[in-house]
Amino acid sequence: MYSYIKGTVKEITPKYITIENYGIGYLIVTPNPYNFKIDDDIIIYTYQKVSDDDISLYGFKSKEARELFMKLISVSGIGPKSAVAILASGPVNSIADAIESGDAKYLQKFPGIGPKSSKQIILDLQGKIDLETKVVSETFIEVEEALKALGYSPREITKVMYKLDESKATNDLIKDALSLMLK
Repeated sequence: MYSYIKGTVKEITPKYITIENYGIGYLIVTPNPYNFKIDDDIIIYTYQKVSDDDISLYGFKSKEARELFMKLISVSGIGPKSAVAILASGPVNSIADAIESGDAKYLQKFPGIGPKSSKQIILDLQGKIDLETKVVSETFIEVEEALKALGYSPREITKVMYKLDESKATNDLIKDALSLMLK
């Protein structure tokens, strides 16, 4: 299994990106491919899935996203496509917090996740989310606190938090959140 691939983004499509590394183009299925830019040199953390009729490579901007993906696909009824859809629809820390707090309604907002699936995710993963994922959420807590201090309501804050890229620094996340608030 590959842990990560360091290379240059050569192609972006709605479902995957192609990373070139020493003359080899790796097709990598990723949440939110348009978060990448052509000709950017990146490190993408990967998971390789091998089945009878398919070999697929999934990629993530952070180790925490990859770890959460691997935990999600361990849940009965959640496959790689569903896990990628979940990670594309919300930030890692918010998904992890929803699982830890047992927030089934939050999980049901993701494509293909109904009441049964959300309860199964919570049942299987509650208490098993790594500390590394929690560290990422500390940054988001700082962003939420800053937005609250600026007078934004919890509802307004929640609407923009899932659109933020958890791999950025706190100051950049605050700027991004404010620009989203003004749209």
